[in-house]
Amino acid sequence: MSQLILLRHGQSEWNKRNLFTGWVDVPLSSEGIAEALAAGALISEIPIDIIITTTLVRAQMTAFLVMTKHHSNKVPVVIHQSEGRLEEWSQIYSEEARNNTIPVIRTSELNERAYGELQGLNKIETSEKYGPEQVRIWRRSFDTPPPKGESLAMTAARSIPYFEKTIIPLLEENKNVLVCAHGNSLRSIIMDLEGLSKDEVVHLELATGIPVIYDFSKGSFGKRKADA
Repeated sequence: MSQLILLRHGQSEWNKRNLFTGWVDVPLSSEGIAEALAAGALISEIPIDIIITTTLVRAQMTAFLVMTKHHSNKVPVVIHQSEGRLEEWSQIYSEEARNNTIPVIRTSELNERAYGELQGLNKIETSEKYGPEQVRIWRRSFDTPPPKGESLAMTAARSIPYFEKTIIPLLEENKNVLVCAHGNSLRSIIMDLEGLSKDEVVHLELATGIPVIYDFSKGSFGKRKADA
């Protein structure tokens, strides 16, 4: 049996300021840092073999802060695959040092959904300008994207194939996987592994900094509490 840990990044500076963020690459707030450390304490005793995160710094910060609380004391090391000289020159030549690391893979496939022309706008002011119902549709419908942005369906179209092609095979190899990503990419993954409908997934709430843990065995997922 292997374990999958899904973790939405801690509160970002733009979460705190109630701004649409999407692919704008903002860091965690001080509250988000505290959330990441608390999440790390919750999963500190679960062995972790590999970390999958996104190209956005708020997810990466969360992953690295989580690992400062891990019982293994292993160091998360970013894998710079297909990055030219950085890949070549970042090789580890000590077996002891290599065995004391946890590989970190970054992928844009699990980035937050792009909010297009809403990015940087205040959510309350946007609701006042366009009307709460229109903003609700942009934020919470499955198929309707904001202007020049992505819908949840479009986000799922990139997140789910990555999950099935990359993450499930790791679980099948009995590796425990920590995924630090974003609300909508993680909603997409949960929709896939729990078989949620379009209506169910748009009502799924994922709090920042709270791990969601699944046991994986013989092709099936079983959800459990972080402290179970």
